[in-house]
Amino acid sequence: MDILPLVERIGEGPTAAVFGLITGMVFGIAAQRSSFCLRAACVEFARGQFGHRMAVWLLCFSTALVWVQGAALAGLMRIEDARMMAVTGSWSGAIVGGLLFGVGMVLARGCSGRLLVLAATGNLRSVVSGLIFAVVAIMALQGALAPARNWIASLWMTGGGRNVNLLDAAHLPRETGLVLGLVLALLALEIARRNRIGARVLVMASGVGFAVALGWVLTFALSTVAFDPVQIESATFTGPSANMLMFFLIPDPVLEFDIGLVPGVFLGAFLAAWLSRDLRLQGFDGAGPMGRSMIGAALMGFGGMLAGGCAIGAGVTGGSIFAGTACLALTCMWIGAVIADHLVDQKGPRGVPAE
Repeated sequence: MDILPLVERIGEGPTAAVFGLITGMVFGIAAQRSSFCLRAACVEFARGQFGHRMAVWLLCFSTALVWVQGAALAGLMRIEDARMMAVTGSWSGAIVGGLLFGVGMVLARGCSGRLLVLAATGNLRSVVSGLIFAVVAIMALQGALAPARNWIASLWMTGGGRNVNLLDAAHLPRETGLVLGLVLALLALEIARRNRIGARVLVMASGVGFAVALGWVLTFALSTVAFDPVQIESATFTGPSANMLMFFLIPDPVLEFDIGLVPGVFLGAFLAAWLSRDLRLQGFDGAGPMGRSMIGAALMGFGGMLAGGCAIGAGVTGGSIFAGTACLALTCMWIGAVIADHLVDQKGPRGVPAE
């Protein structure tokens, strides 16, 4: 893939933003049409069900593993150069942040990525929650909550100035990731078969995972031709949501992958909803649900920044390269969500719907 002519014509920053836009649009379309949501999968799991949402999440995750690990084996990216792998990780941040994020996404009735997709379809609850999520993420990054985040993150760090590649740590061959992805894909397809999920939904669920791999490959390709250092990254929504908000608040903002990603997801989800006639305005049902969603969004903003990523950034993007802290954060998100569902939804009004 020769991207040098594009870089020479529009510049490195705009090219990164275009790649973010492309990745985001693929993600937005696929996530909207498949109703991809980690929170919904966690709720099914907490209630002893292996239904539609579990199949969609597992197929997305396994597809990301297959595409990303396959791309690495083909030389289309170097996992060790990924931003998430090339910096020190925080085990304590992954644990505390993951638990907070898991609780938050149950309270907010959707993870940060799902909120962005729903906002594009006219869900005003998600617009409010998404803004709170972004503001709290900024506060945790460089504002009033930054000291607390730094203190928790510093309690237990990875050694050697880098994150941990779980495959390398276990002395497993690199092909292990691809094989594991294929096994999980077969499991997802079996769950889908039992729930009679149609081929269109399965293709779109796979598309979410493909978008993650696309982001990795595009940013790696840019890093090989760029004069300045380029971060090799993919879909995540904690940092990008904060950066997108700051883009409109600071003088001389810089175009980068994040700045294209968030609008790309919104545009892709909007187009998918418009074509399928799923656009409709929705608001809060009362003060109680509104307060619950606002608290959940705040927990996700702080937890996602502390954990080093959201349900997508740590859960799928980081998991697809077996970053140690990302996999731990994903595990803690599941634990936090299951606990929150048991304590809040199952002991309250039953059957809180997944959006």
